[in-house]
Amino acid sequence: MNSEPNPELNDAAALTRTGSREVEHIGPVLDGELIDDTLPQPRHRTMRRRFARWWQHSPRVPLWLKSRPQAIQAAKDAVVRVLRSPWRFLGAVVRGAVVGARWWRSWVKVRDYRTAAEESDKLADKFTEIRELTLFRWKVTGAVVAVVALAVSVVDLLYGSEPLWIAGGTVSVALAILGRRKDGSPGRKPALAGPRTLTWTMDPQVLVDAFRDAKLIGKDETLRLVERATHVGNGWAITVDLPATRKAADVVKNRDALASALAVDEVQLIVERVRGNGGHAGRVSMWVADQDPYARPPLRTPLLGVSTWDAWRPIPFGRDARDRRIDLPLVWTSLLVGAIPRQGKTFAARLAAAGLILDAWVRLYVADFKAGKDWDAAAQVAHRFMSGDEPEHVLTLVDWLVELVAEVQGRFRRMRDLDDLTCPESKVTPEMSRDTALNMPITAIFIDEVQVPLEDRTPVEVQGKKLTAGEYIGELLTWLAKKGPAAGIVLVLATQRPDSKTIPSGLRAVLGSRFALRVMDWRDSNIVLGEQMNTRGFDSSRLLPSHKGVGILRPDGDTAAGADVLAMTVRTYYMPNEDWQTICQQGRALRESAGTLSGHAAGQDTTPTLDRAAVARALATSVPAPQRDELDTLRDPLALVVDYLGDDIDEREFIPSAELVDALDLEPTVFGRQMGELGCRPTRDYVPAGNGQTRRVRGYLTADIHAAVDRALSGASTDGEAGVNGG
Repeated sequence: MNSEPNPELNDAAALTRTGSREVEHIGPVLDGELIDDTLPQPRHRTMRRRFARWWQHSPRVPLWLKSRPQAIQAAKDAVVRVLRSPWRFLGAVVRGAVVGARWWRSWVKVRDYRTAAEESDKLADKFTEIRELTLFRWKVTGAVVAVVALAVSVVDLLYGSEPLWIAGGTVSVALAILGRRKDGSPGRKPALAGPRTLTWTMDPQVLVDAFRDAKLIGKDETLRLVERATHVGNGWAITVDLPATRKAADVVKNRDALASALAVDEVQLIVERVRGNGGHAGRVSMWVADQDPYARPPLRTPLLGVSTWDAWRPIPFGRDARDRRIDLPLVWTSLLVGAIPRQGKTFAARLAAAGLILDAWVRLYVADFKAGKDWDAAAQVAHRFMSGDEPEHVLTLVDWLVELVAEVQGRFRRMRDLDDLTCPESKVTPEMSRDTALNMPITAIFIDEVQVPLEDRTPVEVQGKKLTAGEYIGELLTWLAKKGPAAGIVLVLATQRPDSKTIPSGLRAVLGSRFALRVMDWRDSNIVLGEQMNTRGFDSSRLLPSHKGVGILRPDGDTAAGADVLAMTVRTYYMPNEDWQTICQQGRALRESAGTLSGHAAGQDTTPTLDRAAVARALATSVPAPQRDELDTLRDPLALVVDYLGDDIDEREFIPSAELVDALDLEPTVFGRQMGELGCRPTRDYVPAGNGQTRRVRGYLTADIHAAVDRALSGASTDGEAGVNGG
């Protein structure tokens, strides 16, 4: 508080004392102003602070003078250099001796004179002169050797060995300077450099050469070292800046070429673009493992050591190559797991389920279309459970999904009536999910071998319209993946057939998290991870068969690798059947204690309460056009194209002609003429190639196909109306 005496108020106080019998001295009256000193106050910038700020941000100050870890690493490098210096000096002396010997041999043999004679076709005429000059130089060499030997003997007799040691040291230094490594000098750079795995950690020039060999930078370009090589975990980490106009995305895409240049397996190399405040489009962070990070035995899941788990926390999923724990968020998102058989797909899905099982307030739906016993232990905690691959099981899944769609609609209606304190954002909160009065628990549905119900052709009738069960399940799952997460619905799908025909593109587009174990080719990898992920350096078809449980995770949320990391290679935790059964038994005990055991686990297999009409109305906005009955009105090639593309007609922008011709088994020339008559003109665009690159091919824009369909349908409608009016 700032204050100062007020003379006018003091005079008034004095008059008050003179007119009163009892006067109390109150001292001077102060006039002040309240100041909030809790707010940040401007600090005076002294010369010391200015110097410290300049020191930390100046690019002229080496990084090892700014950071303690970098200083420690620089000290280690200096010690290593000192310890290696005798061997490096000896190697330079040997190389200098070799260079000197080569020079002497060329001089003795008169190579320059002989070469000039050969180029002028006068070698026969000059042969005698060359022979005489060669003999003369041999004599000079012998005389020099004799004189040097005599001088050494005389000096040794007169002055002892000390002058000889001095001369030898001088000669060795000269040879070392002559034999120093230098590009373009014969004999100074070995043709076979030997192992390069860790050489670059000591000599940054080796890293520059690796980038040049991988054609990531030009021959005249170099790298700028941002952070020197530091041993982090079980590997070496380094950060570099690329030359101007070079992009880190290209380095990530060509990771295999860089791994080859560094002489390491690509699974040992992690290349990431540095984003955020400390990064830019040309800054690259690299980490190279000392050995194959996935060759070690897998670790058991840490969920075995906990008594309970909060489903709102990310679930321990696995470890990346740097041995960082990767946790997978499940609430407010969904998960797709894809792989060929026997690669750990079911194990990965059960890991996601294990964390939810250990939360007594989570309601589980489990549908195992493998019809095995991998999921049988979950029956003791699941609200609804089934295992089988018959049509009746598919129809049961339809009832489950209809029940869940109605449940989501009911939750949103109830959330509208809640106050902003209880439900601030029209999303289920942790407190809401545990409030039994609200009845909005986190509800997770796990479907293993989801391709079985999606391919089922059992006819079902929805509001008077006939569909196959697979098509209806695809629409229901797509609706739940779009709107269910906000209402507390977690969707986890696992498939061993990740192709475009099995999983509709509309469903794939709304699944938040993706995990791709080993698949057959890059197309299947892209179907699981997303379009053109192989061109960004993420292709699960390149994973080794021996790496069981290793896959590429594309999370929907933050992980230990950072919020800006697009995807990462992860080895899932190991959870055999006995551990899985233990977790399920523990989850049942938690639910019995909390009183949340229900449905199948509690022996209450009641028939779901279904409101099919309301569900059909909810799905009406998501049914794609044109419908099956409308395809009959289209001309032959256009109907075939629309039928082949299905939902992809709304997801893809360009369709190669070769893909359509091969898939529909049509004659290319006739097909092109018919499409041209329908108003679809071919164009050229770039598509991913099999080698991870792109190539320009001929094809059709889906916008043109859409326009042709609209013209055909509107024309058919006009013809129909004309026929009715004419009749």
